[in-house]
Formats: sequence, structure tokens, C-alpha cells
Amino acid sequence: MSTSDKEEPSSSSSVTFRLTLGRFAEGPGCSSSGMLPASSDDAILVVLCLFVPWWDRGSYKQRTSNTSVTIGGQEYPVDSWTNVTPAIVEKIPMQLYLKPHHPLGIMRSLIESSFSGFSCLNVPSPVVSTHQNFDELGFPPDHPGRSVTDTYYINKETVLRTHASAHEIEIFKQGHDMWLLTADVYRRDEIDSSHSPVFHQMDGAQHFATDEASMDALQEENERLGKQLASSNIIIVDNTKVGPTNPYQEGHQPKHAELVVGNMKHSLNRMIYNLFSTRRDGNSEPLRVRWIEAYFPFTSPSYEVEAFFQGKWLEILGCGVMKQRTLDFSGLPDRIGWAFGLGLERLAMVLFSIPDIRLFWSNDPRFLSQFTPGEITTFKPYSKYPPCYKDVSFWVPKHKIVHDNDFCDVVRDVARNLVEDVKKIDEFVHPKTEQTSVCFRINYRSMDRSLSNEEVNKIQAQVSNALVERFQVELR
Repeated sequence: MSTSDKEEPSSSSSVTFRLTLGRFAEGPGCSSSGMLPASSDDAILVVLCLFVPWWDRGSYKQRTSNTSVTIGGQEYPVDSWTNVTPAIVEKIPMQLYLKPHHPLGIMRSLIESSFSGFSCLNVPSPVVSTHQNFDELGFPPDHPGRSVTDTYYINKETVLRTHASAHEIEIFKQGHDMWLLTADVYRRDEIDSSHSPVFHQMDGAQHFATDEASMDALQEENERLGKQLASSNIIIVDNTKVGPTNPYQEGHQPKHAELVVGNMKHSLNRMIYNLFSTRRDGNSEPLRVRWIEAYFPFTSPSYEVEAFFQGKWLEILGCGVMKQRTLDFSGLPDRIGWAFGLGLERLAMVLFSIPDIRLFWSNDPRFLSQFTPGEITTFKPYSKYPPCYKDVSFWVPKHKIVHDNDFCDVVRDVARNLVEDVKKIDEFVHPKTEQTSVCFRINYRSMDRSLSNEEVNKIQAQVSNALVERFQVELR
């Protein structure tokens, strides 16, 4: 990616955001975390002052004249890596997972209720260092997740977290040996009914001492959990094996690792059973759960877990025995443990029958009034407004790249949640000029009201103008 300086545009528009974020906080009804409460006295003030993005020719990088981000009095320089946008920043303080009547808050509480004794945590501020987000967890330098087309950078050294695991080592260092963490995470993505650049993850982990007495106690706990599951209305299909493709780690005694895997499987099977029992619709058939061998860079052995629901297998979570380097970096070289991670929106959309991921951000009472804490109920659509399709075609300047996610971020900044999906419907390279022609189709559809063609035309014109300003494209 080019880092060369280009001439500055003659003018630009300034946008200022002021956000108030809490510090570490524990969830309601969970064991004491020892972390600072998210109170007004402990608030972190975030001020984001930036010029509407100008993009560097031949790369995905923004121009950065006179721009900065200030968090809690600390100013972060905005540089050529910066690609965070106003539409993303405005979602930071919303914290949907903390709202007890919201589907994501309900999911969070139901999952937490299956883990007795765990500290239930959240980290309201999503601003982390690239070292914390990538390096501490072993991401190689060329990992695609580091790309500016995938990650929202505040600057080269600072990002909006792309996963809840960014806080894993930090939490272990604070002394938590069994915990759940819920967090909003940020990844540049396409626009459609099942994808959002802001979504929510829950991670969980537990580690154990490896002395003989601790391992004996773990075996007894596994036997107790196994008896509970044996009396439950659940069928568990588990043909996984440990071997060369899914091995125990060097330095782990196989007997210890086997006990940790057993505890993880019992704990997660119980959680899945409890969660789906909340939404069985009177179905007396046993819940079917299956375990599949998998690969994750942070665990070994690793597994994915699926549940059979409404006639098909639904992916629930990924999990495994934590890589020892994570515990070593946490100052716990003599411990062994397991971890899991899941996406709240994925589960909530299925269990609540929510058809469009944008609905999670709706303040419409017709949506929010349908949900009750502790219950999973079927969402009843209150209306289906007609779509309005608009195409935008343009020539990309030679030696310049406009990534699909760049285009989607422009659409989000202009139209916010009025766009249901965006699809690239054509792309070709002119044989003489070597310029690339691209055509995107934007589906405008509000979740709350009908859009007039005149209104959509105005928004479409703003999208087109923003494309020209930011990428110097030539409209067709």
C-alpha cells in the first residue's frame, strides 16, 4: 500500500463527534469482577474531529490534514491509515447488548445464566491498539484481517476492535480465571440483510491449575456435568478425534488436555441446551447437537458446534483448548484452559426469527415492544415496505482501486439504515484505456416507512457526489 503524500484537496468538510464511553463493567447478576463500574464518574469522553474522507490515489488511505481523535484527553493522530467513518462512530455509544428488553441483551443474559460463578464482563470502549488486536493473539503480519479493507483504523497503531478476543489477555492479567465477555466489534463489510460492520460477540474462557488435586477435582466436575446432560432431552453427536490435524499442544499432558476438553464440551452442551429449550415452541423432540473438528489460530484442538433447528443445522460457536502462548503472555504459564466465541446476531436472528440485521438498531416501538427479558419469542413483522432500486456506474481512474467495502461505507455514510443491500452487478476493463468500469445496484428500503422516489433520488445523488469527491471516479 502506498504511503506517498499527495496534493491536498482545495476544500473539505469538518465533522465532529462527541461520545461518552464507560470503563470496564460487569454484567448484572454475575459474580463480582473487580473491574471499574461503568458510571458517569468513570466516563470516558471521546471526541472525534475529522474531515470528510479524501482517499489517497492508488490505495485505501485517507488524507489526514488537521485531523485527530481525542479519547479521555488523549489525542490520537489520524494518519494515512485512517478509514473510520461517521456512520460507524455514531454507533459506538449505543451498547445494544446492555439493554434488557433488546434481543441482543436477552441473548446475552440467557447465555450468562448457564455459567454459574463466571465473571460477566463488558468493555464499552472499542478502541484498542493494533498490537492488542492482532499481535498479542498471534496474527501474522500478512493476515488479511489486518487489511484496511477489513479493519477500521483510527491510525496505524489504533483500531476499533475486530473481535472480543482483543481483551482476552488483558482480562486474564486482571485475575479472572472464568469469565464471559460481551462486546461490540467492528469489521468493514458488505451491505445486506445478514451482514453489518458493527456486530456483537460473546467470548468465554476458563483455566485450571495442572497439579494432581486440581485435575482430580476437574474430573469430578466433569462427571457431575455429564450426569446432568444424560438426564436432559438432548442428543449429542460427537465423532471428533484428536490427531495430527487437530492435535493436543506440545507441553500439554494429554490426560490434562482431555479433561479440559471434556469440561468444555459439557459446559457448552449445557449452555446450548438451556438456550434452545427457551425456544422449542412446544416441540418434545430431543435437541440435536453435533461437534465438528475445526481449525482456529488461537486454540488446539479446536471444534465447531452446531444445533439442529427448524429443519437445518445452525452453527452456534467455535471453541477449543487455548494456545499456551496466550496463557504464557497472561502470566499463567502453569495453567491450561478452554475458550469459546459466538456471534449474538447470528443466533438472535434465527431464534427470534428476525429477518433483517438492521432491525437490531431500530428504535421503532413496533419492534422493541415485542421482546421480554428472559424469553425468546417469534418476531412478528409489522410491515414490509416496497424496495426502490437505483444503479450507479462509474469509471475508476487508472491505477486506482475502489474496494467493494469502500463503496459500501460511502453508502452507509450517506443513507445510513435506509439501504437493505448493495450488489455489484457489472465490472469490466476497457481494452484501450485500461480503466475499470463498475456498476453497483443499491436497494433502498426503510424498515419503518415507505420511501418516495423523489427522496431516494436525492439520496442517490448524494451517494454519487460522495463517490466523485472521495475517489475521483467518473460517473457514467
